[in-house]
Amino acid sequence: MTRWQLTTPETVEQAVAALAEERRKLISEGVPGDLLLTGGSSLAGLLTKGDIDLHLQVTADDFPVAISRLPGLFAAARREIWTSWFAVFERASIPPVGVAVTVVGSEHDVRFVRSWERMGQSAAAREQYNLLKRTSTDVETDKSRFFDDLTAAAM
Repeated sequence: MTRWQLTTPETVEQAVAALAEERRKLISEGVPGDLLLTGGSSLAGLLTKGDIDLHLQVTADDFPVAISRLPGLFAAARREIWTSWFAVFERASIPPVGVAVTVVGSEHDVRFVRSWERMGQSAAAREQYNLLKRTSTDVETDKSRFFDDLTAAAM
């Protein structure tokens, strides 16, 4: 069973500091793109496993460059879901850090941006997110549906 913890303003501040450190590392490795903080660690009051989710937005031309340089900092993850405009990396650090790489304007890019904007604006969406995490027997599938609905509602 997953042990959820509730984010606080202090843990969000720690995630923002981690974001700044990860940006510095990406620059030093020559990884292109714009790195954003997303996920449960980005907003106070959300349930999370304590990990930090990052979203690296890149141009179509920079996508191959980014995914070729990220393995210096992160391990490739969930290769079965990669596409020519979406890839996932992670690092088993404390706290664990994951990076979703998307081509700007692609389906996953729009989904990440719109759904997390909506989460920041809607207390009801945040409550629904927490309820899903508390009650779901398949959190990843249910979260995917939830974010599909949030993205559709934001259009």
